[in-house]
Amino acid sequence: MKKPQNKWVCAAIPALLLHCSIGTVYCWSLISENIAVAIGMGTQGKGAVEWAFSFAIFFLGMSAAFLGSVVEKDIHKSSLISTICFTVGMAGTGLIISMSDKLGSTLSLIGIYIFYGFIMGIGLGTGYLSPAKTLMLWFKDKKGLATGLAVAGFGAAKAIASPIMEALMDSVGIVAMFYILAAVYFVMMFTGHLLLSKPEGWVETPAPKGEGALRVLKSRTFIGIWLIFYINITCGLMLISQEKYIIKAIGLASIVGIISSVTAIANAGGRLGFSAWADKMKDRNTIYKIIFILSIAFTGLTIITGGITNSVVFVVIALLIMVNAGYGGGFSNLPTLLSDHYGMKTISAVHGLALSAWAFAGLTGNNLANWIVNAFGKVIEIDDGHGGKISVNPTGYQKVLYVTIALYIVALLISIFVIEPVKEHKEGE
Repeated sequence: MKKPQNKWVCAAIPALLLHCSIGTVYCWSLISENIAVAIGMGTQGKGAVEWAFSFAIFFLGMSAAFLGSVVEKDIHKSSLISTICFTVGMAGTGLIISMSDKLGSTLSLIGIYIFYGFIMGIGLGTGYLSPAKTLMLWFKDKKGLATGLAVAGFGAAKAIASPIMEALMDSVGIVAMFYILAAVYFVMMFTGHLLLSKPEGWVETPAPKGEGALRVLKSRTFIGIWLIFYINITCGLMLISQEKYIIKAIGLASIVGIISSVTAIANAGGRLGFSAWADKMKDRNTIYKIIFILSIAFTGLTIITGGITNSVVFVVIALLIMVNAGYGGGFSNLPTLLSDHYGMKTISAVHGLALSAWAFAGLTGNNLANWIVNAFGKVIEIDDGHGGKISVNPTGYQKVLYVTIALYIVALLISIFVIEPVKEHKEGE
């Protein structure tokens, strides 16, 4: 006799196994400088190495957009693709670093772009998409809570993996670290792949002709959702990429690790909290309006007080917590908002198309913030809290806020005037 399926075993646990693995991509700032040194480029090569992360996020979004139909048809194939690509990309990065003496710095850099950026990026995109529809099918009454739980795993991965990665680099070195993590994540993701399954009796019926995923490209509402998602990620990345330098600039260099853990928890909490809150709302777009209003308020307060340049600690920390929470909440509410508007038949493909916004934000967010910081203000030396000196640019970080507040205002206006209210929830499709 066949055992009854359990929604936690078939959906929630495998989703967490997949997302807690691929979310490690956000630990990049811990290893980028070490990679630059390991392949012979020195600390001055960190800027070139940083593009590996941008490529990983770009190919995450693009693979989600182009492979959404594969996820729609067969979650087992897509979750297996994710497992293989992510772990091969991670192990391949370690291999390239180990061969850097023979390859030289230029070829090593290209190899890292290929393994960490391209191959791992495909694993990220397919792995991110694979559990989403399954979770919504299992948790029909609490879709936001379910998807928020999984996506919170993606956000929490940074807080979980960061101390582990630092300990491994100190004890066995960066090459062995990549090999060990690849092996551990393969076991986690392959287990998730084996467990992941849709509810028994669910029959995947193709959408009628003319109602496929590409139809949404003609929808004003979809374009509006794409734009607010893109803006929210861009603003989030602009501040998150500068976060540790901002923390140091306001005099908290000695506890930067603790503050980063707090903001990582806020990121994960926003993914779970905002999406669970949205389950109680008639229109999930209301959550995006709340996120943008709060982001505008906290950013505006930091601008008015000169929070970063004047070291107004509590204001700046509150801003970083809010931006991280809103950044996470934007991710977790996306699939459920799309399903409310366009139904479940093509949700994986529609979600994939929307995630292309992540791809472009991955290229623009970090790099726009870096350009602003380099173009404005001046670098100063301050105490690092351990008797040494560190270089920061408080004025440059403060200038970033003028761009993010303008973008948040644009996103709020789009959310209010472009995205149409949900007329009826399409749960039964």
